[in-house]
Amino acid sequence: MKRKVLLILVILLSAVSGSGVWAEEAEFQRKLKAFISIALENNPALLEAQNKIKVSKEIPPQAGSLDDPILRFGLSNLPVDTFAFDEHVGTTKDITISQKLPFPGKLGLRTDMANKNVGIAEETYDDLKLRIIRDVKRSYFELCFVLAAIEITKQNKGLLEQFVTIAETKYSVGKGIQQDVIKAQVELSKNMDELIDLKKRKETEKGKLNTLMDLLPQSPLVIPHGITKSSFNYKIEELQSLAEEHRPVLEQIRLSKERYQIARKLAKKDYYPNFNVGFKYGQRENGRANGIGTFQNRPDFVSAFVGINIPIWYKTKQSRKVAEQSYRVKVAQEAYNKVRNQIFLGIKKLMDQEAKSSETLTLIKTAILPQARQSLESALAGYGVDKVDFLSLLDTQVTLLNWEIKYHRELADYEKTLAKLEQTVGKSLF
Repeated sequence: MKRKVLLILVILLSAVSGSGVWAEEAEFQRKLKAFISIALENNPALLEAQNKIKVSKEIPPQAGSLDDPILRFGLSNLPVDTFAFDEHVGTTKDITISQKLPFPGKLGLRTDMANKNVGIAEETYDDLKLRIIRDVKRSYFELCFVLAAIEITKQNKGLLEQFVTIAETKYSVGKGIQQDVIKAQVELSKNMDELIDLKKRKETEKGKLNTLMDLLPQSPLVIPHGITKSSFNYKIEELQSLAEEHRPVLEQIRLSKERYQIARKLAKKDYYPNFNVGFKYGQRENGRANGIGTFQNRPDFVSAFVGINIPIWYKTKQSRKVAEQSYRVKVAQEAYNKVRNQIFLGIKKLMDQEAKSSETLTLIKTAILPQARQSLESALAGYGVDKVDFLSLLDTQVTLLNWEIKYHRELADYEKTLAKLEQTVGKSLF
């Protein structure tokens, strides 16, 4: 019986010691890059943002164009008693064409404002790309953790089944106690419950990852095991500088500020009048004055006009508009400072999390896991000479299992932290 137990525990030590050995890093990274590429090409939110950019690009030509000219047809001085076109000398058939002309410079400013909106739409798209990449990485790393946890838990399930058999056998021959059997069965049941939960989480994460790539949630995915800890050698000042240069949301606010500055210039232009210029041609019929006398050859009339609006309500209209845009510029500046400070704080928190996770991973890998394995080996040796009871041996094995899973949990969370840090900085770092 003891030989069987010893054989099982040797297998156990080999299994838990090798549970961190997975596929090569190159395959792991290749698959991740492929998923990111598919998501960036097919994600509906990104396609929506691309079409919004196309929409915004159609606006500047419209903003820089004049209003359509107005063509008008009319009659002047037609007598209502006879409605005769040749009776009265002043009767004309009129054709008028007019064109509104904004004060010089206004069209250019409107075009510039529309172009700033194009830039804002493009930065919105870039910011969304960063979020999509982050979400793909987070789902990918979480899925890798779940698969690793399933693998470890399955290995442990087989060993626990053997433990249950051993405890039942010893109890049946009077060399064990019922408590050992019950404890082993409880641990096996807990293990099976954890497997059920992990499998549910696997399907959930697969659904998230598939959705990001615009695939059906239930589409099959092949995920290689093998998260490897990324090296991190950045200083906080370096990342903050990169964020101020590359983070799209900051560029959005800068463009908004520039747009409001242009709007302020345009508001100042409204102190000056717009023009309405026109040309009228009046055609007259030949005839006799008052229907008697000598036949008259009546020449046609030509008229021209220029109209302007008079901004006499400038104190409540134009001046207020200038003040409004001036305040918008200040709002944008303070918004920039606020968001930049939030980004800088976010970088600090993520770097603190990275440092903590890195220390935790090192501690688990170099100290806790070796100690847990050593403890299991010691318990194994003690059990072989009846100095360690079965429950202590089982607890030692469960402790090692939990630390194995804890290591993979921390490793996945570490990589997810780096993914969030990349998105916060606005630039690929790894």
